[in-house]
Amino acid sequence: MGTPAAAEGFFPSFLFLVCGTLVAALLGAAHRLGLFYQLMHKVDKTSVRHGGESVAAVLRAHGVRFLFTLVGGHISPLLVACEKLGIRVVDTRHEVTAVFAADAVARLTGTVGVAAVTAGPGLTNTVTAVKNAQVAQSPLLLLGGAASTLLQKRGALQAIDQMSLFRPLCKFCASVQRVRDIVPTLRAAMAAAQSGTPGPVFVELPLDVLYPYFMVQKEMVPATPPKGLMGRVISWYLENCLANLFVGAWEPQPEGPLPLDIPQASLQQVQRCVEILSRAKRPLLLLGSQALLPPVPADKLRAAVETLGVPCFLGGMARGLLGRNHPLHIRQNRGAALKKADVVLLAGAVCDFRLSYGRVLSRKSKVIIVNRNREDMLLNSDIFWTPQEAVQGDVASFVLKLVEGLQGQTWAPDWAEELREADRQKEQTFREKATLPVAQHLNPVRVLQLVEETLPDNSFLVVDGGDFVATAAYLVQPRGPLRWLDPGAFGTLGVGAGFALGAKLCRPDAEVWCLFGDGAFGYSLIEFDTFVRHKIPVMALIGNDAGWTQISREQVPRLGSNVACGLAYTDYHKAAMGLGARGLLLSRENEDEMVQVLRDGQQQCRDGHPVVVNILIGRTDFRDGSISV
Repeated sequence: MGTPAAAEGFFPSFLFLVCGTLVAALLGAAHRLGLFYQLMHKVDKTSVRHGGESVAAVLRAHGVRFLFTLVGGHISPLLVACEKLGIRVVDTRHEVTAVFAADAVARLTGTVGVAAVTAGPGLTNTVTAVKNAQVAQSPLLLLGGAASTLLQKRGALQAIDQMSLFRPLCKFCASVQRVRDIVPTLRAAMAAAQSGTPGPVFVELPLDVLYPYFMVQKEMVPATPPKGLMGRVISWYLENCLANLFVGAWEPQPEGPLPLDIPQASLQQVQRCVEILSRAKRPLLLLGSQALLPPVPADKLRAAVETLGVPCFLGGMARGLLGRNHPLHIRQNRGAALKKADVVLLAGAVCDFRLSYGRVLSRKSKVIIVNRNREDMLLNSDIFWTPQEAVQGDVASFVLKLVEGLQGQTWAPDWAEELREADRQKEQTFREKATLPVAQHLNPVRVLQLVEETLPDNSFLVVDGGDFVATAAYLVQPRGPLRWLDPGAFGTLGVGAGFALGAKLCRPDAEVWCLFGDGAFGYSLIEFDTFVRHKIPVMALIGNDAGWTQISREQVPRLGSNVACGLAYTDYHKAAMGLGARGLLLSRENEDEMVQVLRDGQQQCRDGHPVVVNILIGRTDFRDGSISV
């Protein structure tokens, strides 16, 4: 049995432990309730400022010029604040268009494109565009409204678990819980979007974080003090939540950009690649979209590629880097060229379906691959191909260092001439196909050849569709770097209107030409109301063959049915006219006036009108054997 002295020593120790635990719990609760922060900082109950102003200030400090949106009550304060600070607010007819427009701004400017949408269905409507930006590695910021912090998971209007929805799609996701956290959260999000492998980021902004104190107080705290102990406890809790939302809200904070983390190749890696390339007899360069990312300007990259002197294929945002008809730019027969090359430099290109998962590469070739993303860089390297050197780093910076290391080395001209001759032969077959009759309407190959001849030097090309657009990729050349916008590897239909909107706002003096398939145009038609309202003149050319031809081209011979592939020769030009745009029709009846009709549309666009040219086309065998899955 224990002695009385032992018992006397136990009870004080136990009491001390209980008191210590209680004090720690109280301190923890006080910290979670923000009581300590409230002791050191003030709540300005008289201020009419609101969180939307903090959002707008950060965007302006980061050089954001446009905010794309579809309005909703959850986000009204930030829209009004952006307008007051001179950020142009452009509202669209569907949230997905707003995000596609932000994506285009990001790609063309090298900054972060920004879209803001309301809670619940407003955000779910953006999922396809956010995923497309993730796959295309576009740095964009999506701002989403949300129910008030106290009403989360309590059945509020349009309240869902938005964070779980966007975490798989975005590099960075955050829900702002206090007004003072808006600025640092947005700064971190903007930096994350551009660092490493660029991509979309998402910031959730609940109602009570965006609206001013007096409005939130009216909604959150009862107007008359409740009676009873429980009522007073609840009232104190709500008052404390309100104070914690706004305490320190308007204290000065840095708003500008944070440093970016951009990976760079090591000097040892560059030197090994210099040695491999210096021994090549038939080198080949494949440039992908990553090559056009900041910090290296496009003109500096172009000069480096010309100095390097290696024949190249350009894909994604790298299309147009060398302008039109450059002797180093090889456009056709890529698979055959890859089989013949002894050294292949994949600079931002990925061995996914576009390169047959790497099977198109010769086992005899030495492959150098450079990419910011390690997973993309090594994709399928365990199965179909093996890199001689895999370099994780910024693509354009690597190319510049490579050129510097090679010190003006040149290669025998016969290799490039062999590739150019193959190009000329392929293009001759295109010219022959353009002269072949089609069963009805116009030959799409001929139409696109005339588009190529008519397209001005200051044009931007936005492409959105299947068969018609894939044909255009062979025939129509962008006139310079960052002048071609396609969805990217995700193959999304419906990007056209949003991409055109972003492109025209970024480059108001350029002509934006959109090449649509008739199926894809269905997604974008209503946005001609947006173009008209905001006075944004773009020109849309619709290859109208009354069907989802890229699908039916395989489905009919393989499965014997055209089910779900048929559309109608719809009067899209008249539908656009109903929205206030200008509409033109091209068909066999005015075949001899094709160039004139294109020029008429071009002039109307220059006069400030959005234009739709509905081009009725037939079907050819130009893309027989192509894949759609």
